[in-house]
Amino acid sequence: MHLAIAGNIGSGKTTLTGKLAKHFGWETHYEDVDDNPYLNDFYNDMQRWSFNLQIYFLNSRFSQIVEIQKSGLQVIQDRTIYEDAYIFAPNLHDMGLMSKRDFDNYFRLFNLMNSLIKPPDLLIYLRASVGTLVNQIEKRGREYEKTIRIDYLKRLNERYEAWISGYTAGNLLVIDVDKYNFANNPEHMSYVVDQVSADLHGLF
Repeated sequence: MHLAIAGNIGSGKTTLTGKLAKHFGWETHYEDVDDNPYLNDFYNDMQRWSFNLQIYFLNSRFSQIVEIQKSGLQVIQDRTIYEDAYIFAPNLHDMGLMSKRDFDNYFRLFNLMNSLIKPPDLLIYLRASVGTLVNQIEKRGREYEKTIRIDYLKRLNERYEAWISGYTAGNLLVIDVDKYNFANNPEHMSYVVDQVSADLHGLF
């Protein structure tokens, strides 16, 4: 079984991945952030490094999914391959930070990869306002995230909402992060666990 958590930067994907894995006894696959050789360069010069960064993430995510589907284990994944293709890459292209040539090349590669994999059995989307995202980004204090602009987060949020509103690849659970502080409130975390459990029971 493959579950995946989607959401904007700072929405709490990594935190929820860890908490759900611990509760249910699942394996985890985290986004490759700390070892990503392009992130610092990207945030300093988005136009120069956008294509390199997106290809790195695409390859990393595809490799994870192939490994998950081969393993036969119950796995929860931090961020999906769809977010790279439908949120981040087109946003960079529209902002003039990725050329049409690079974007078209990227998307052809994504379409090929997507044809070879199955969607997650359950997708959990973490919906959060820009204010909540900014607060959580500031709290974790990653150096390379200090230059992220509010208008960038806003653009991403708009794309997330558009993507989720049309998501039909599989089962979907939406969690309102503004309302449910699962990171610090045990009652809110219990609510999330109950929602996930209810959706999982519908899969069997």
